[in-house]
Amino acid sequence: MANSRKQLRRELPGILEDGEYWYIQPGRRDAGKTEMHEGDASEAAAADGEAAQNINRNAGHRARLRERFRENQGFEGFSDHEVLELLLTFGAPRKDMKDTAKDLLETFGNLKGVFEARPEQLKSVRGIGEQQATFLSMMLPITRVVLKCEMQDPKQISNRRELEYFCKEIQMGRRVETFWVICVNAQCRVLGSRRISEGSLSEVSAYPRLVMETALNYNAHSVFFCHNHPGGTCAPSAEDIASTLQLQRLLNGVGIALLDHMIIAGANSYSMAQHGDIEFGARGRGV
Repeated sequence: MANSRKQLRRELPGILEDGEYWYIQPGRRDAGKTEMHEGDASEAAAADGEAAQNINRNAGHRARLRERFRENQGFEGFSDHEVLELLLTFGAPRKDMKDTAKDLLETFGNLKGVFEARPEQLKSVRGIGEQQATFLSMMLPITRVVLKCEMQDPKQISNRRELEYFCKEIQMGRRVETFWVICVNAQCRVLGSRRISEGSLSEVSAYPRLVMETALNYNAHSVFFCHNHPGGTCAPSAEDIASTLQLQRLLNGVGIALLDHMIIAGANSYSMAQHGDIEFGARGRGV
């Protein structure tokens, strides 16, 4: 019996013998032995069982979040960290993402900050890899795609509130200043809009030609301007007003009216027409 056991030890990397596990390192027949007694084996089994329970518990929690979303047809009643947690489960289907969701909110302040963050910024948070960072950074662009589909139906901008809403749609989530021209017909129905430039108006030298080209290509009766101040005040700079007046004079020269220039800064807005920063000719009095 003893001889047969010695033979097995030579042929196998390990053997269960009298409740002990002897591990023989490769190339060293008797050196580097590590033993695991019956109690150790029981602890290992218990640890495996606990890990399995955690996986099942996480799966149950994720299923409940998804069920709540389906029942509510949205995120009504969800806390901010639950919104992120549910989104993150699609990129990490077997991990508990609750702490990671809370870390994201602590790092970026709120959901808006998380969704506006760049992928490389998101990856600085523990638990966020390439896949999760890319997924989260897609949220606002997806929203803009949906809004663009809605905007394909002709919209009418008949008052300042409708102009503000339209401008907030096209500026949502943008991290740098962007300048847009919105072209309308005589009934103020939107013919189309075009992003002319990125950067402050004073930094872009080619935009007058692009503004004129856009208005003429859409055969616009009138236009609105819109640009944003990311992270700043919505009040215009002196350069903003001077550039707007220059563009207005160019448009008036071809019979196209500038009705307003709306500046968006987060939830706030500023109307140059309302504040008397732009002039009105015979064709329009703003909205």
